[in-house]
Amino acid sequence: MPMDRDRIRDIALKHALVNAVKFNGKASMNAVISKVFAEDPSLRSMAKEVAQIVKEVVDYVNSLSLDEQRNLLMSRWPEALGERRVESYRKGIEDLPPLPNDSKYEVITLRFAPNPDFVLHLGSARPAIINYAYKLKYEGLGRKAKFILRFEDTDPRTKRPLPEAYDAIKEDLRWLGIKWDEEYVQSDRMGIYYDIAKKIIERGGAYVAAKDTECTPDDWKRSKATGKPCRNRDADPSINLELFDRMLEGRYGEGEAIMVIKTDLQHPDPSVRDWVAMRIIDTTKYPHPRVGSKYIVWPTYNFSVSVDDHLMGITHILRAQEHSVNTVKQSFIFKHMGWEQPEAIHFGRLKIVGMTLSKTKLKSLGIKWDDIRLPTLAGLRNRGIQPEAIWNVILQVGVKPTDATISSANLFAENRKIIEPRANRYMAVIDPVKVIIEGITEELTAKLPMHPSYPERGFRTITLKPVDDKVMVFIGRSDYDKAGVGSVIRLMELINIEVASKGEGQLIARVHSRDLESARRVNAPIIQWVPPNGLPIRVLRPEDLKLIEDAGLAEPAVEQVANGEVVQFMRYGFVKRVGHDRFIYVHD
Repeated sequence: MPMDRDRIRDIALKHALVNAVKFNGKASMNAVISKVFAEDPSLRSMAKEVAQIVKEVVDYVNSLSLDEQRNLLMSRWPEALGERRVESYRKGIEDLPPLPNDSKYEVITLRFAPNPDFVLHLGSARPAIINYAYKLKYEGLGRKAKFILRFEDTDPRTKRPLPEAYDAIKEDLRWLGIKWDEEYVQSDRMGIYYDIAKKIIERGGAYVAAKDTECTPDDWKRSKATGKPCRNRDADPSINLELFDRMLEGRYGEGEAIMVIKTDLQHPDPSVRDWVAMRIIDTTKYPHPRVGSKYIVWPTYNFSVSVDDHLMGITHILRAQEHSVNTVKQSFIFKHMGWEQPEAIHFGRLKIVGMTLSKTKLKSLGIKWDDIRLPTLAGLRNRGIQPEAIWNVILQVGVKPTDATISSANLFAENRKIIEPRANRYMAVIDPVKVIIEGITEELTAKLPMHPSYPERGFRTITLKPVDDKVMVFIGRSDYDKAGVGSVIRLMELINIEVASKGEGQLIARVHSRDLESARRVNAPIIQWVPPNGLPIRVLRPEDLKLIEDAGLAEPAVEQVANGEVVQFMRYGFVKRVGHDRFIYVHD
């Protein structure tokens, strides 16, 4: 099997950066090699070659400043910093209002319960972040707190789980820095739901409507509409237990029998009246991706959630306002079983202008969920959005009961605050145009800082050697379009030129002056440029659901940018390197 040097270099770079940040800027060769072999034991058979790659990577990492190491690690592998990242949003966590009746619980227990029929997006990240933030808040106050991850996958027909979504959701949560104390999958707990269903029936809190009885599913529907109970509702529990057993034995087909929770048939909201707790799904037609056709009787959302919230000791449920009616429906389970219902906190709906958050719409697009055009966490991660930015936006919205509206610009603004100090600066030009500068008799050298605010990161130089008293550079098409004959332009950190002639796809210029002050006196624009040996680049730029490719040239130093690293192309925007010549546009 051939050696994948780029992959080994990436693994080594991650562990070298983690080790260097942990030990004051100096990575240990032995420690990094151990981590590389631990991550991929198959590399031990190529130990000599791997050791040479690791040495090169460690030497490179140790040549960086501690700030550069930390910034590179945060741009590539933010999850590797673990809990340290929480400090950046500690203020937002502390500002969360206290949970109701928090003093009466020994352990504050919260949960995030996604349906794995799709991956997480910016909207579904909200309950995950809010619930986990409260765990951190109470732990910070010296209280015991627990965070549970629960996959709610009991509808293989209309909300069919995706096999790959379980792990994808966990990857999204880890990227956000969220760690769960316990993990459950509802399709593994079917026996528990059956046992509780029988207990509720025994207590007279539920009944079965079946096709061969005096209370058919159609009779049940009419009873909800009229408020008049159908026959089985008040039958002896033993009769309904027998009917439920028939459901479990497969004597009924889909739609022929249901188990119903007794509520209030006079309730003003018809959806609350005697709602379905168990129904039959033909899993030969709609097999569950984890348990296949093993079960045909499946609990509804409100039944399984009520049972699990009690058995898992959930004390507080934080969820969107549209679930308020579910809180009412679930209260009947708690009353029938004599359980204490958790505290429910409902926050307003989150609308994000410029982004579609409907799972149905996102799935209908036929675009892979990690596409950079989508507001999925995987898409945002691939685009270059940092997890801290998502935390900051969600914590700013908070848990207010009123609806909140933000825009993608809000998210980008938060992200900009995070990546601006980390991202090194480089020159790149889109749709390059040639500029010939005449009258140059000696070398021209530009000294450019890696970051204008952090001189300790160092500089790079670009030298232009004249040929026949001329040098050539490239500028972007937009700057070429604005240039007129006689106009003065400052080439960033190099020289001021005056346009002598303008042809199709080319400028001829001569030296006007050399210093910045001279350029300012004539209001000359300062533009980026690239020497003739620039690196050809392609930048994929999302625009709504379109993907635009910008082709251009970047200065040679861009070769040093690591895959996955976010940098800034000056006067263009922040970009993330994803290949030798490929970049993704993050935002301006």
